Amino acid sequence: MKISIITATYNSGATLRDTLESILNQSYPDYEVLIIDGGSKDSTKQIVDEYIPKFNGKLKWHTGKDKGLYDAMNKGISRAAGDIIGILNSDDFYATPDVLETIAKTCERVEAVYGDLDFVDEENTDKVVRQWRGSQHEPGAFLKGWHPAHPTFYARRECYERLGGFDISFDVSADFELMLRFIEKGRLSNRYIPKTFVKMRMGGESTGSISKIIQGNKNVLRAFRKNGFKVPKFYLVRRLTPKALNIIKNKLHI
Repeated sequence: MKISIITATYNSGATLRDTLESILNQSYPDYEVLIIDGGSKDSTKQIVDEYIPKFNGKLKWHTGKDKGLYDAMNKGISRAAGDIIGILNSDDFYATPDVLETIAKTCERVEAVYGDLDFVDEENTDKVVRQWRGSQHEPGAFLKGWHPAHPTFYARRECYERLGGFDISFDVSADFELMLRFIEKGRLSNRYIPKTFVKMRMGGESTGSISKIIQGNKNVLRAFRKNGFKVPKFYLVRRLTPKALNIIKNKLHI
């Protein structure tokens, strides 16, 4: 099964090499990389030009104005030719060389897969700041504060064709809305894999500021309403408490 990896870039020169190297190091050969650029003015294009020959035709570059991160992702989805689609952000990278192989084998049996995520220091990526450890979805889990780590989420292309892409009106939390729509509402067959798929630098779109976190949680509540779910009482407490405990736990071990 061919995997389409979508990477949205905008002035990503400082981190893009790590992202691309982690793809080149994958043991699974059947993939394509779609870099959707928003008009970078730094070294992003030069880095892409440097890496295109290394990918032997598997790396494609598209540039132009977009309406933000999720719009760029939608552009990538519309161009994807793979059987499976996943997002690898331009400041993230695969944790081990067998991630794509694991995803491909699992997607032979289910429509969507997801795994674990390590948040790493922005400068020292060997230093794990905190961890996201997932679990298998059960019906109603989203309403109890559960959801996968989106950078680890991969789904078959036919699911995007049937259920749609990212709703860009959600700004910060379009990824949550999409997974809610796919897994909880759409009931896609899915599998959690207890394996670290991705390492994410702290300070990105969803981890960079308190205001983003507040806006994200407002959008999460709106995502429930959009998809016909009644927001449970104390939902935000259920959602945020495990994350707070996880942060405290990991700080104690640093």
